Amino acid sequence: MDAELRSLMPQVDFTRREFVVTTLAAGFALAVQPVSAETITTDAKGLEAGEVKIPVKDGEIPGYRAMPASGGPFPVVLVVQEIFGVHEHIKDICRRLAKLGYFAVAPELYSRQGDVSKFTLAQIQEIFKIVQTVPDAQVISDLDAAVEFARKSGKGDTAKLAVTGFCWGGRIVWLYSAHNKNLKAGVAWYGRLVGDKDDLHPKHPVDVAKSLNAPVLGLYGGADQGIPVSTVETMRAELKDAKPASEIHVYPDTPHAFYADYRPSYRKEQADDGWKRLQEWLKKHGVG
Repeated sequence: MDAELRSLMPQVDFTRREFVVTTLAAGFALAVQPVSAETITTDAKGLEAGEVKIPVKDGEIPGYRAMPASGGPFPVVLVVQEIFGVHEHIKDICRRLAKLGYFAVAPELYSRQGDVSKFTLAQIQEIFKIVQTVPDAQVISDLDAAVEFARKSGKGDTAKLAVTGFCWGGRIVWLYSAHNKNLKAGVAWYGRLVGDKDDLHPKHPVDVAKSLNAPVLGLYGGADQGIPVSTVETMRAELKDAKPASEIHVYPDTPHAFYADYRPSYRKEQADDGWKRLQEWLKKHGVG
């Protein structure tokens, strides 16, 4: 993390051992029910996949880990959850990455604040209330812990480290890329780029665009009602001439969450293209 970003982030109390979420949700979050018929299910054949406990500064948090069942060590990809937490869709993404030969790990980053998987869509404001209390500094620290978990397992090659995230996690990808000097690449799916600041969220991606440690590929929808194209263009302007060189691709007439195959927002053509771009980006930058 650059010194300015570190100085602005609040100190998080890591002395308490109070965790609201100690195990991952089974299936999909209630807020996304009913699940679309287009939902992709990736089996675990040939993989070692399942819930794990990740040691952190104040105890341990649950996470989902998937990797090939034999061989290794494997390049590591951190998978950063959507607003709905580490539910079945995020687990499936980990398995998709494992099928490609990666050690994929998704820590539950709301563990101390609340279980968003239990709220229905009608209770979406309750989800927002929880998410707003999650400090960026805590998230960054927990992702560092996930990297250390991968390293200590002996199965994760953290010299080949990448991060990808969706929606809420897309924003985090940009911030984490400004933090970890050992990161090789990031892929941010429709993550918010600008916003109001507070003590828990002192900076947004647009503020760290010129201090990224790793190149980030941003994948955005041109018809995203929550992320205006104007903010994407603002980010592009900030990234211009920045080193390492990042890129943003915008899919015209495409909504938010176009990769979320379990939701009505899913767009197969754009999702498939984005997944192809992710693979090419990781390999181009030495993660693969």
